[in-house]
Amino acid sequence: MTSSEVFFDLPAKKKRLEFLIAELSKPEIWQDKKKSVGLQQEKKRLEGEVRFLDGLFRSKEDLDVLFELAGEGESVIPEIETGLAAFSERLDEAELQTLFDEEDDPRNAIMTIHPGAGGTESQDWAQILFRMYLRFAERKGFKTEILDLTAGEEAGLKSATVRMEGDFVYGHLNQEIGVHRLVRISPFDSAKRRHTSFAAVFVYPEIDDDIQIEISPDELKIDTYRAGGKGGQHVNTTDSAVRITHLPTGIIVQCQNERSQHKNKAAAMKVLKSRLYELEQRRKREKIDKLEDAKTEIAWGNQIRSYVLHPYRMIKDNRTKLETGNTDDVLDGGLDDFIKAELVYRKQQKNNKTAQ
Repeated sequence: MTSSEVFFDLPAKKKRLEFLIAELSKPEIWQDKKKSVGLQQEKKRLEGEVRFLDGLFRSKEDLDVLFELAGEGESVIPEIETGLAAFSERLDEAELQTLFDEEDDPRNAIMTIHPGAGGTESQDWAQILFRMYLRFAERKGFKTEILDLTAGEEAGLKSATVRMEGDFVYGHLNQEIGVHRLVRISPFDSAKRRHTSFAAVFVYPEIDDDIQIEISPDELKIDTYRAGGKGGQHVNTTDSAVRITHLPTGIIVQCQNERSQHKNKAAAMKVLKSRLYELEQRRKREKIDKLEDAKTEIAWGNQIRSYVLHPYRMIKDNRTKLETGNTDDVLDGGLDDFIKAELVYRKQQKNNKTAQ
């Protein structure tokens, strides 16, 4: 056994995973719903960790082979340099994995983006953020599915909802919840004046079948309407789009991505369940309802991050104070440094509370 295997405790993780698989194969375990759900969640988390660590150790073994070849006089320096760079990235990712310690971190996520006041300016900023997160997902290898997209009148978007699937998606994107502020020379202002725009990002953990969210049909108001299109073959000729209002909480979700009303309704219900679950989790943690409060004032003073493109170029996170001048990379999905800094900050806050 290598020292790195001992450090990451991979054998113990595999042994625990085997135990969980065996336990979940027993019919009697499903008689205890709470226990079976807990075991399923742990199994899913461990599967992701084992899959990642197996890849890490394979990369190390490949490097060992290359170093042996180099010692025998083989010309493999370029391969070693490439391998070391890739291995270094995996080690950074391994460090990041240790920061995902919340129950919902391993889950897939549903993200919604809404522009603040300001019309076209804020709607265009919401569109830029939407692209930024899609590029981030592409970089991380996450799968994305656009559930709803409502375009602005002139440019940008009025709202967007996207589902993301992958390892620890919610753990990553949960750090992006809040108001995002943009300062730039407006492309829509003929006088070329500087404008400040705001948009809000909300992220909810996707609910798997292992968690039951009870919703009575009497609590729902379901409306259908014709989905928007840009013309041609994309025009929706039936009232297939679905909007669902959860009357007790006032939560509204909608989906128009599918041509089938049935599929849109199923997707909208998935979003609703995720939002209700997230709402209940916040209540259990006795936290102030910051997400819903933020929706009423997507404006100055509430931002978690500022993106300044004029008169200088700088992106600064107001929570961790991390900043970078590489604005183009961040807006193209390079969010890893900001997300990691916020995860470290979250860990520190937990440790401080524990120590008190």
